Amino acid sequence: MLRIFVGVTHKPWFDYLADLAPDEVNFWQPSGSGEFRALQPGDLFLFKLKAPWNAIAGGGVFAHASLVPLSLAWDAFGQKNGNPELDSMRRTIAQLRRAAPLGEREDPVIGCRILTQPFFWPEELWLPTPASFAANTVTGKGYSAEEADGLALWEAVRERLASASSPAPERSAVPLDPSLRDPAGPFVPDPAGPRYGTPSLLQRRLGQGAFRLAVTDGYGRRCAVSGERTLPSLDAAHVRPYSEGGEHEISNGLLLRTDIHRLFDLGYVTVTEKGRFAVSARLKADFDNGTHYYAMQGQELRAPKRGFAPPAPEALSWHRENRYLG
Repeated sequence: MLRIFVGVTHKPWFDYLADLAPDEVNFWQPSGSGEFRALQPGDLFLFKLKAPWNAIAGGGVFAHASLVPLSLAWDAFGQKNGNPELDSMRRTIAQLRRAAPLGEREDPVIGCRILTQPFFWPEELWLPTPASFAANTVTGKGYSAEEADGLALWEAVRERLASASSPAPERSAVPLDPSLRDPAGPFVPDPAGPRYGTPSLLQRRLGQGAFRLAVTDGYGRRCAVSGERTLPSLDAAHVRPYSEGGEHEISNGLLLRTDIHRLFDLGYVTVTEKGRFAVSARLKADFDNGTHYYAMQGQELRAPKRGFAPPAPEALSWHRENRYLG
């Protein structure tokens, strides 16, 4: 059954992203304490603007939640964090924490709630908050579509998305980067279903940032080959590159140490049908080196945590047939 979370946010964050029209957003919290467990992937997350607006102005499909250093959040999402540059995001975090400005080398942990297919309504479509949403709510409130308020929210959201599905004139308060946009367009639910049918989980379409954090967390922040735990040295690798038909899906991902990721992309290493690390003889032939990697030959890859899909056999097969140098 679909669940809905109405999260409280600042209007500048909303306005910036509405102009950017990205394929995913990071609805971040300045505090990195406490995990977000209100939703499951495919549930609905809505943006409730603070006073004086006090209205629900948009939302997105919930994909993943994580607690990560600010540097990683910026590397993964950039302007999709709702800030034009890292320094302005650092200043905003300090203001929201009511603390002194962050030091240049300070890298605070923040809460990230990653949403795909975000939508931003014009003011005439803004939705009043339910009566059960207390005015003094600081973070947000969850609803179930099995309850009256939750079902009413879902129906209102669905109607507004259907009415807003035609392209609107673009605003240009900030320079727009076409690479940030969702090529498939905004999320629009099927309006043809019964008005009070059973709301179910929505299809999530991960972006690059959501893929990166989901794969990182899925492998417990440890390289699947070496077990390395140093977060800045770990990459979420696509088994089949996105540029060659691979998707931003966890089942197309591996968490690898940066050097192993590079060798994987170049075809010097791969994963066998039995899930073991394989190193090509070409590594020695081409570079007269590779002792460190040959020492890991035949090592079984670490599996992701429960609830996260392992690499799909067809993706690994594609890599062996199209990338691996043998």
